[in-house]
Amino acid sequence: MESPCINICTLDPLDGLCTGCHRSIEEIMSWTRYTAGERGIIMADLAHRAATRNQTPQETATI
Repeated sequence: MESPCINICTLDPLDGLCTGCHRSIEEIMSWTRYTAGERGIIMADLAHRAATRNQTPQETATI
């Protein structure tokens, strides 16, 4: 089963996402129960999450 985990498991207190894989705690805990399609949707969004983390609302709006 594919996983975005890179063993840097710390949740950011500001956005609640893991600083390593950019998933929420709910996504991490449910990963093995998701269908391949559900995991694929999350995986497809991870690059966007990584790119927009810790930006101001103005910066996020321009992406």
